[in-house]
Amino acid sequence: MSIDLEQCIVRAAGGDQRAFAELYDATAPRVFGLVLRILVDRAQAEEVAQEVFLEAWRRAQRFDPERGAAISWLLQIAHARAVDRVRASQAQRDRDARIGVRDMDVPIDDVAERVEVTLESARAKRALAALSDPQREAIELAYFGGLTQSEIAERIGAPLGTVKTRMRDGLRRMRDLLGVTT
Repeated sequence: MSIDLEQCIVRAAGGDQRAFAELYDATAPRVFGLVLRILVDRAQAEEVAQEVFLEAWRRAQRFDPERGAAISWLLQIAHARAVDRVRASQAQRDRDARIGVRDMDVPIDDVAERVEVTLESARAKRALAALSDPQREAIELAYFGGLTQSEIAERIGAPLGTVKTRMRDGLRRMRDLLGVTT
């Protein structure tokens, strides 16, 4: 049984949903195949193929069987939508690249940055020096020595709770000395 695709579109233009369903069943594999060849990505191809048939339903009254075959009309819509998607994807990648480059091209004042790091380092050293010897030792072993609190307790021969208290109190004191708010 051969389906007259042109008549299906003409009937669909009059609101005949069954005619449109016949058109879809007869042409969906070719429409999807064309879109998939252009887009390569299956998920995007499925989405675009749906858009093609939605557009065909909405524009069915514009179809003129005198100007060409129904399948050509559908494939032209499919090709145009697929190319639009490729262009939109490329434009998005170009925008992302431009934004990425723009974000990376933030001028940095190396001298000012080095001065700021040096000043902050000096402030931290002064705050560390203001701690009691046991607090300073625990913090230095943790942050500069890379030891865990359990390892510090073992190394200095103190209970774990004592090490935790020294670190907590020492860090609190440094925060106050540096004017850091929480």
